[in-house]
Amino acid sequence: MRKIDIFDTTLRDGEQSAGINLNTAEKLEIARQLERLGVTVMEAGFPAASPGDQDAVRKIAGTVKNSIVTGLARCNKSDIDAAWEALRVAEQPHIHIFLATSPIHMAYKLKKTPEEVIEASVEAVKYAKKFFPLVQWSAEDGSRTEPDFLARIVSEVVKAGATTVNIPDTVGYATPHEYGSIFKFLKENVPNIDRVKLSAHCHDDLGMATANTLAAIENGADQVEGTINAIGERAGNVGLEEVAVALHIRKDHYNVETGINLKEIKRTSQLVSQLTGVAIQPNKAVTGKNAFAHESGIHQDGMLKNPNTYEIITPELIGDAHTELVLGKHSGRHAFKSRAEEMGFTLEPERLNEAFAEFKKLADRKKVITEADLLVILTDQQIQEADAPIYELSGVQLSSGTANIPTATITVVRPDGETTTEAATGTGSVESIFNALERIVSEKVHILDYRVSSVGKGRDALGEAVVKVLIGEEEITGRDAAQDVLEATANAYLNAINRKLVKNAQQPSETVSIT
Repeated sequence: MRKIDIFDTTLRDGEQSAGINLNTAEKLEIARQLERLGVTVMEAGFPAASPGDQDAVRKIAGTVKNSIVTGLARCNKSDIDAAWEALRVAEQPHIHIFLATSPIHMAYKLKKTPEEVIEASVEAVKYAKKFFPLVQWSAEDGSRTEPDFLARIVSEVVKAGATTVNIPDTVGYATPHEYGSIFKFLKENVPNIDRVKLSAHCHDDLGMATANTLAAIENGADQVEGTINAIGERAGNVGLEEVAVALHIRKDHYNVETGINLKEIKRTSQLVSQLTGVAIQPNKAVTGKNAFAHESGIHQDGMLKNPNTYEIITPELIGDAHTELVLGKHSGRHAFKSRAEEMGFTLEPERLNEAFAEFKKLADRKKVITEADLLVILTDQQIQEADAPIYELSGVQLSSGTANIPTATITVVRPDGETTTEAATGTGSVESIFNALERIVSEKVHILDYRVSSVGKGRDALGEAVVKVLIGEEEITGRDAAQDVLEATANAYLNAINRKLVKNAQQPSETVSIT
C-alpha cells in the first residue's frame, strides 16, 4: 500500500483558534500524545512569533523522537534563523516555510509581483537548506492560485531543494473536484515533481475539508495536514481523526496506509479538548459522544441483530471501549502508578504522589473511578509548570435560593501571600462568584464565555468548568474540574488569571502575528 504521511498542526494552526492559549507544559503533553498516536510530522509552533513559542518548539524538538518536529517560518532569513535555533536539537530537523501565491494575496497583502514571489521563495528554500535536511515550502492560498504559475513556482522551489511542497486550501474555497485537480495538474506538468512529497492542507469554511483532503490523496498527495478535533482558525482545519479512520475503513477504495495508531484517537481527542477548552460537538464524526449512539427504533433493532447494519466504526477501533478502572479507595500507589504508565503518563515522583493524593480524595467521594477521571487528575499534574506566585482559592461560600439574592463569599490567597476575602451578589450563583473574584484580582477582566460539562457519567461525575476571559487585548481560557461545579467555576476563573501572570513572568510581550 502507498504510505500517506500525517502532518499534525494542532500546536500551530490549531492554537491560532480564537481563545486557545496553550502554555509550554500543555504543548509538551499534547506533543507526547501525538507521538503515541503515530503522526509522521508535528508542527510545534512558529518560533519567530515570540520567545515563548521558540522555547516551546525547542523543548518539543528535544523531547519527541519518533515523529518529525517542524516549525513554521516566513520566507525571510530571520524567521529561518529562529526556527533553526529551536529545531537544531531535533532528531530530523524540519522547517515549514510559506509564501502566498494567489493573485489577490500577491497584489493586496504582499504587494509583490509574481516574479518577486518566485525569487523570494527560491532564496528562502536555498537558505533553509543550509541548515535543514527537510524543507517544506507552502503556497499559501494555493487553491486560488493560477495553475500555470503554481506549476512554475513549484518547479523552482523543488530545484532549490525543497523536499515537500504543500498546496493549502487556505480559505476553504475549493470543491473536492477542483482541489484534487490541482494535484493531478502538478503531477502531470511539473517535470521534477517526483523529487518531492506533495502535501494537502485544507480548511473547513464551506464544510468540505475532509472531502477535499481525500480528493487530494486520490490525485497523488503523499501527505495530509490537519488538526485533532478539527480545531483551527475560523471554521477550523480538517480533522485528522476523520481522515485516518476514513482511510482505514475504506482501504478497499483508497488502498493507502497512514501508520496512525487508531486506538489512541479517542484519548488524543479528549486531551486536546481538555487542554484547549474547546468542546467536541456531540455529533462530531469519529470522536463525538453521539458518534456511536443509536436512538431510532429501526436502528436499534438492526444493531441488536447485527452491529454492522448501522455501525461502520466500532468504539474499540479508536480506543473508546467504555471499561471502568479496577481502582478504588483501597487501591495502592503501585497499582495507581502502573495504570498511569499504561495511559502514557511519566510523572516525576513528587507529581505522582500529588496525583495519587488527589485520586484518593476523589475515591473517597465516588463509588467508581473512570478512566476519564484519572485522565483529568494525571494531566493536571503532568502539565504543571515551575512554581510561580499565583492566586489560590481557599474557600467558596454561597447563599442562594428562589427568594434570596445569590451571594458569594470567596477567600483567596493572593500572589503576595496575603489572604483576601470578598463577597458579592449577582443574578445567579455563577455571576456572584465572578463579581466577588473581580474584586480580588488586580486585572480588569471581561467574561467572554463560560460553560460546564460533565467528565464521565452519573450523578457523582466530575464537572469541568471552562471560562474564557478578556484581559486587556488578550483572550485567555481557564479551566478546572471538581465534583462541585461552582468550586470548579471559581478555580477556572483564577486559572485564567494565573495563566496570564505566569506568561507575563516568562515571556517578553513582543509577538509576531501570522497574516
